[in-house]
Amino acid sequence: MKRRNFIKQTLFTAGTLSVASTGNFFPAAGQIAGKTALPSKTSSPESGNLAAGVSENKSPLLKSIMWGTVGLKGSVLEKCKAIKAAGFDGIEPNSHMDRNEVIDAMKATGLKASSVCNSKHWESLMSHPEASVRRKGIENMTIAMEDAQAYGADAVLLVPGRVDENTAYEDCWKYSTECIKELTPLAEKMQVKICIENVWNNFLLSPVEMRMYISQFNSRYVGSYFDCGNILVYGWPEHWIATLGNQIGRIHVKEFSRQIADKQGRWAGFNVKLTEGDVRWKEVMSEIKRHYSGGWLTTEQGNSSTPEELKDLSDRLDRILALY
Repeated sequence: MKRRNFIKQTLFTAGTLSVASTGNFFPAAGQIAGKTALPSKTSSPESGNLAAGVSENKSPLLKSIMWGTVGLKGSVLEKCKAIKAAGFDGIEPNSHMDRNEVIDAMKATGLKASSVCNSKHWESLMSHPEASVRRKGIENMTIAMEDAQAYGADAVLLVPGRVDENTAYEDCWKYSTECIKELTPLAEKMQVKICIENVWNNFLLSPVEMRMYISQFNSRYVGSYFDCGNILVYGWPEHWIATLGNQIGRIHVKEFSRQIADKQGRWAGFNVKLTEGDVRWKEVMSEIKRHYSGGWLTTEQGNSSTPEELKDLSDRLDRILALY
């Protein structure tokens, strides 16, 4: 089946002929009251980047950091202490960590778990041609959801599959859909959202496709984990947020430079500090304010290897939050 006909057929099957957002797909989580503030100044309107000057979060959104990006040496507790001192409210632990160690560290520091990242999804892709690999993927996701429940979080990041020379687009859609449909009743029972991330996996390449893919599950416990930086190679994050709307369960804050990517290769585009790339944060935050009720913004930015780098990242996130 040609990809265009496949998408058209699936649209009618899912009953998703409109990309308009209606209602609250996800309830608000972890939100706090507070007035918004604006940064002292911004750079050119075209880039939407932010200048220094604001370092206090006055938005209703809480600040988290993806565990895999914390390069600081030390135990889980030592890292959590540094994260808390830098001004973050929470962490996004990897799945398959020592649960007791994570829970004890969060209790000791007051940090909360914003969500959990399934750290095994690339190892056992739900789109793999072999059923045994897909079964392992389901088992790994189950553990990740159990981790989230243990940490008091209600969302898990999942990469559902990958299109490559061994896996056709239709097969990736079919196999991953089957796996997620099997997991959905458990997600509903546990009240833990399965949040599909947009990554460079040659799959779900437009916000319309992503929304269509999510809609077929007909469950408030399957949604999007939207990554602002990943999308810069083939789109604009503010457009995706507007289209996905209330399907977005969590958001990754990440920067990307198209200019660096063009000169040094695509992956090099991530080698830029938050607020110094091509994400138009003013426009992004405008759409977040209109559509997003997930309560958290989580950084997936670089490799914060010192307390000073963590604090700088926290301050930069504050300047973005000030646009809320």
